[in-house]
Amino acid sequence: MPSRKIPATIVTGFLGSGKTTLLRHLLANAQGRRIAVIVNEFGELGIDGEIMRGCGIGCDENGDDNGQLFELANGCLCCTVQEEFAPVMEMLAARRDQIDHLVIETSGLALPKPLVQAFQWPALRNAFTVDAVVTVVDAPAVAAGDFADDPVAVDAQRRADENLDHDSPLHELFEDQLATADLVVVHKTDGVSAAELATVEAAIRAETLPGVKLVHAQHGRVDIDVLLGLQRAVEDQIDQRKTHHDEEEDHDHDAFDSAQVALDVPDRERLLAALRDLVARHEIYRVKGFVALPGAAMRLVVQGVGGRFDSYFDRPWGFGENRQSRLVLIGSELDEAVLQAELEAALALPASSPVTA
Repeated sequence: MPSRKIPATIVTGFLGSGKTTLLRHLLANAQGRRIAVIVNEFGELGIDGEIMRGCGIGCDENGDDNGQLFELANGCLCCTVQEEFAPVMEMLAARRDQIDHLVIETSGLALPKPLVQAFQWPALRNAFTVDAVVTVVDAPAVAAGDFADDPVAVDAQRRADENLDHDSPLHELFEDQLATADLVVVHKTDGVSAAELATVEAAIRAETLPGVKLVHAQHGRVDIDVLLGLQRAVEDQIDQRKTHHDEEEDHDHDAFDSAQVALDVPDRERLLAALRDLVARHEIYRVKGFVALPGAAMRLVVQGVGGRFDSYFDRPWGFGENRQSRLVLIGSELDEAVLQAELEAALALPASSPVTA
């Protein structure tokens, strides 16, 4: 009898929607399932991979050759499948008897359809099947109108404000992620009213296939049996799921830049205020990183989407570990030197000096 195929769940969603939070909860509640993970990262620091390694549930950077965490840190996964993705998948296929399920967390800038189509390659089709595409949606962001359904209104916004040039491609990406979904996790629903939630769901329904289930969630808490085991065999259906980029031979993310900064941070609130001020003056869509606070034994994780920021201590600093504050900023037309200088200046202000929030 031929070896069984490994079911693969692809988790996609816009920057900051909560994919890593969902994945952390999934792994912490695996109920004995042996789950292999591929985490894709946009940016040079591999922040999401480090968060996963610090989750305390076996994702050890220096673990055995199994490599429970595979992090591809050189761009959009669907752009690099022929360079890095295929060899990793071949290695997983060779160990299929040790894996119950594969979960792939794509970059927030990735188009899911080309990734699913990669599973049509004979080398992958014989070893894997795409169990489902799960799209995570940031409910407060959609409720705030970050993804308008009216293209005329989007075009009017773009003409009125040159700083909104990114709205059209981001909106198309949002639609493409929904068009390929088998399940939509409507995330952070505790941050919207019932009326706003109804509007968000209507916007999602307008872009998803008939019968796609919507699940409400907070803090990544979704039952594992809801996420895994859908048995959709998406690789056999994906060509019929129409997206904006179907006629393109390739795609790129030239509109997106990644900048990284290293800082001396005096306190958490001053950093968050400085970041909000920075986001207000630059096209920054996503901020994430680790911060070393004076006198704090724990590492602070900082994540932001637009002007909304979250921070929490994830683990103690390791013995001999370099306690440096590092942030990745993702956006459009970013000048790393300028961002570094502006943040340094804001953090150097006396504690009594106001920082625009």
